[in-house]
This record gives sequence, structure tokens and C-alpha cells, in this order.
Amino acid sequence: MSDIANRVWSHKWKIDPIVRSLIDTDFYKLLMCQSVYRNRPDTVVTFSLINRSHNIRLADIIDEGELREQLDHIRSLSLSRGESTWLRGNTFYGKRQMFSAEFMAWFEGLRLPPYHLERRDGQYELTFEGVWPEVMLWEIPALAVLMELRSRAVLATLGKFELQVLYARAMTKLWEKIERLRMVPGLAIADFGTRRRHSFLWQDWCVQAMEEGLADAFSGTSNCLIALRRELEAIGTNAHELPMVYAALADDDDALAKAPYRVMADWQDEHDGNLRIILPDTFGSVAFLNSAPDWLASWTGVRIDSGDPIAGAETAIQWWLDRGEDPSEKRLIFSDGLDVDTICDLHRRFAHRARVTFGWGTLLTNDFRGLVPHDALAPFSLVCKAVAADGRPTVKLSDNPRKATGPDDEIARYRRVFATPAQTPMEVLV
Repeated sequence: MSDIANRVWSHKWKIDPIVRSLIDTDFYKLLMCQSVYRNRPDTVVTFSLINRSHNIRLADIIDEGELREQLDHIRSLSLSRGESTWLRGNTFYGKRQMFSAEFMAWFEGLRLPPYHLERRDGQYELTFEGVWPEVMLWEIPALAVLMELRSRAVLATLGKFELQVLYARAMTKLWEKIERLRMVPGLAIADFGTRRRHSFLWQDWCVQAMEEGLADAFSGTSNCLIALRRELEAIGTNAHELPMVYAALADDDDALAKAPYRVMADWQDEHDGNLRIILPDTFGSVAFLNSAPDWLASWTGVRIDSGDPIAGAETAIQWWLDRGEDPSEKRLIFSDGLDVDTICDLHRRFAHRARVTFGWGTLLTNDFRGLVPHDALAPFSLVCKAVAADGRPTVKLSDNPRKATGPDDEIARYRRVFATPAQTPMEVLV
């Protein structure tokens, strides 16, 4: 196990680059990448960094030269032989050869495309443009770099013993959470914390702590590199990116209304019926489920990722009941802004009604709240979203209107086309 405080004290990034592999990313990104490579390989997509926590002025905190150095390092990465062998030969979700030989041959030759970086009003404008299968793989490493550089800037002000005490306190804080989660009967929980982690070393420590502390209740990690190194299950399915881009490519309102279900059809075809988890909230969960084709009701589960999680779960359960499905045989995956109190409450409410699973993210891998002066290591809300596809703007409505992205006129159009009902704004923490 790494002595994290000593590694941080050394401040030698060439020993500890923030992103050290192309598979230091979330598993769902690779699954989606293969689907995009097959179905929409020539679509040109633009991704952009969006800092929803405007009070965190990243360009005033993070040195631009250091940021460029880390981003340039990522562009030098390619798959190692061991990483390729793992992806080609490992069993994921009970399926051998999840990734096709054609996709793997392409991935093995990949280098990430160029980036564009500017400073403006105390923030960094960081964008990536290129063909979709290539440029989409920038999202997770870009977020990880910005989050860790901010952490490193704060940690650089601390002395050697201060760092030892800081990490001892953070470890104790996490272990106390794990001890509470041990008391939850039938718990199923995974690490979803790559994108907004404190650091790679810290995420790796958190995963090891979860594995030891929770035993079989810990189902794995979304981080492919950690899954490979720790011999854990790689966890993930799909994300909002797919319906956002498919919808942007729609030529009229009718095609727009059908776009989210086209995504589901392509996904089902791609995975031969596996990985059938619905993520309904891109344009509003209620609207998505109200218009969903009947064949979607047979899918395995629903991921609740924005808005009120209790309301989202009740909506999913009622949708299954209305279509003659047994919710107790379905999976509810909660993944938005979770911490121990929320996990325990949601498990108590729904574990007897469905198969409940949790994807624990930022407050697993980046909870240093209250541990340094001025709370300078508190997590914040940073995302990297697809903002355009073939020159057309993308939109995300979400179940929380404060997470909506896209031009105002397009947001209004999407609300009309999808008949999105009135939504309750909720504070965006992470």
C-alpha cells in the first residue's frame, strides 16, 4: 500500500502522473466507445469543460504550464500489452470477449486528439473536438487532471507532518463510513469515483478499503485500471452522452422525440441483451418513461442519477407495475451525490421492493471536507460534456433543472418535444 502523504510531499509528477493509462477511465466509457465506433464513427463531437461551482476559480489556482504538461502526457499514452490482453480476454458481466477484435485493433492504435485551452475570467476553457470515438475518451482523464491539480495546489502549502495527519484523518473518516455501511444488510455498492477523485492514489486506497471493509457487499469499481490491478469487477453501462449526441443529430422534432429510444435499440443490439440498464433522465425521466416502447420494460433496471432519488425510484417502480413487470426482480441503481446517510435511507426505503445497488462517487473518493483551513479541499461540481455534434448544439435537461445544459432556445424546444413536466430545482453539490 502506498504511503500517500510521502508521495504527495515529493511533488514529482513524473513518478505520479495524474493519468497513467488510457484505461485509467470509467468502464462505461469503453463500452460506449465501442458502440459509437460501430454505429456513429464519423460524427464530429465537441466536448467542453463546465465548472458548475463558479466560486472555484480554477485558473487562479492551477498553473497553466502544469496543466498543459499533464494533458500532453495523456496524449502520449497508448494501451500496454497487458491492458490489451485484459480487455480482450477478461470476462465482464459474465460475457467473454466483451470487446470485438475490430474495436480492440482500433483502440490499440489510438492516441487522444489535440485539446484547446484558454484562460478566461478566472476559469479554464478546455475543449476537445474530433471524431466521436476518439474525442469521447478525453472526458474522464480531463476531469481527473483538473480535480487532482486543484488538490495538489492546496497540498503544496502543507508541511510533511501536516500531510501525514491530513491523510490519517481522511482515512479515518472513510473507515467510519465503511463501518456504518457494514451494518446495512444486503448492501451492494461499487466505486464510481474516478471523474472527481482527490487523486489516483487516493481512489486506489479507497477501493482497497472498501474491498476489505465491506467484503462481498463491495461489487467492484468503475475504474478499469484499478479493476485490472486489484483483480476486481469493472462496473458500468452507459451515460447521458449517447442520447445527447443522438438527439443533436436529429433532423426534425419527430426524429428528436425518437432519438433516446434509438440509443436504447442500438445498445441492445450492441450487447446482445446484456447490460440492459436504462438511464432515463437525460431529457426528464417521467417524459422518457411515459413514451418508452414496451420492449424497454423488460430491461434489467433503471439508474437514478439526478433529481429527487426517492421520487425517481417511485416513478421507475410504478412504470414497471403499469407494464406488468415485477419490480422486485428489477435493479434500481442510485448514483447521484451519494454519501452514507443517503445510501442508508435509500436502502431502507427500497431494498424490499427492488434490487438496490449504489454507485458511490465523489464523496467516496474526494471527501476531504473540514480537513484543511477554509475547506480548501472540499469537492466541487466539475463536468466535461458533449456540447455539439456535427455542428449542432447538444442539450441535457436532467431531472434537476440546475443541471440543464445547452442554449436556452434549444432547452425550451427539447422541453416542448419531450413534454417535460415542471421540475424542482435542487442544490448541485458534486
